[in-house]
Amino acid sequence: MSTKLRLTILSFLQFFIWGSWLITIGAYWFQTKQWSGAQFGAIFSTMGIASIFMPSIMGIIADKWVNAEKLYGALHILGGIVLCTVPLVTDPGTMFWVMLLNMIFYMPTLALSIAVSYSVLKRQGLDVVKDYPPIRVWGTIGFIVAMWTVSLLGFEKSANQFYVAAGAAILLGMYSFTLPACPPPSKDTPSRSLVDALGLKSFALLRDTKMLTFFLFALLLGAALQLTNAYGDTFLHDFDKNPAYQDTFAVKYPAIIMSISQVSETLFILAIPFFLRRFGIKQVMLFSMIAWVLRFGLLAYSTPDNPGIWLIVLSCIVYGMAFDFFNISGSLFVETQTTSSIRASAQGLFMMMTNGFGAVLGSLVSGVVIERYFTYADQSKNWHGIWLSFAAYALVIAVLFVILFKHKHTPQESLDAAHTEPVLSVEQA
Repeated sequence: MSTKLRLTILSFLQFFIWGSWLITIGAYWFQTKQWSGAQFGAIFSTMGIASIFMPSIMGIIADKWVNAEKLYGALHILGGIVLCTVPLVTDPGTMFWVMLLNMIFYMPTLALSIAVSYSVLKRQGLDVVKDYPPIRVWGTIGFIVAMWTVSLLGFEKSANQFYVAAGAAILLGMYSFTLPACPPPSKDTPSRSLVDALGLKSFALLRDTKMLTFFLFALLLGAALQLTNAYGDTFLHDFDKNPAYQDTFAVKYPAIIMSISQVSETLFILAIPFFLRRFGIKQVMLFSMIAWVLRFGLLAYSTPDNPGIWLIVLSCIVYGMAFDFFNISGSLFVETQTTSSIRASAQGLFMMMTNGFGAVLGSLVSGVVIERYFTYADQSKNWHGIWLSFAAYALVIAVLFVILFKHKHTPQESLDAAHTEPVLSVEQA
């Protein structure tokens, strides 16, 4: 089996695990368990909490003591075991701690999968910039296949979705131990300070007004991503209570409909170089925020039948721009604005703001707001109001971004951005 094929399998399974439950856990939570919205928001905060500290800790271990592929495999096996216990949980409080433990094992594997792939490719004499992105695309495909699998098997509201994810995690964990060795690169070198090891030097960037403003907006946009991940699938499932919509395709297979978002994501990546050259990083990031407004606004007026279904499809299409144009162009901005000595830790800070603090903010606040202002006495949801409030949130962010973020586009910046290979990403699906 070729090196590229082996890493393609790794990438596929990495995101198949996440796609098996990330979009459909809301349907299980609200439709099957009928637990509250505020508590559900706490569940989605677990990935943010884990993202704040676990990738750095596991990175240190892989740097100093344990082969990356072995650590990666062990984390997936442990995560798979935890996922097997999810169907046994009978109360939302316990569910929070179980999912937090699962995220503690899963979130660092996102970074470790890249580290393992880079190490293997380099050892085989392959070009990372040229050969890795086509491999990483299969991660998005894995996410989509998982969503379709869970949906077609009728597991969207069932605990069986967690068994699907657990099986994939344990399979990937065992498979990882067959990969070429990726020994700790710093095993025989003097230890760095804890501050350097955790990437805390990058926090000095926050003393710069422009960078501080950028990272704050990264946090706020990270919150928006959690809103669409947490509530998109359960929104469609709620139409099942209306006899007029019960037999529509979108209600029967909502995960398949929502997977259009991931397809769009892969396509919009191809458009980023053109937009960066033409408009510059600030404008591209602004386009992302406008796309979030459209994403939520379209959902507010959509229905699963004709013609409302096309509003749902359009919302999924603009999701690709909303996600890619901020996350990828944002990482390019960090790349062009920081020195090489702290560039890696600065990228870590960017991810911490979006997937860490942003995810926690979006999950907790949205859960409380929905429970207090948009949930009726019978526990049904005012989805029109929910999506409009999310759209208003994104619109306020866009307006403030135009006013507060001071950055002038230059031709050299366009040249740098155009020649930077973007790292393809679903997560956060």
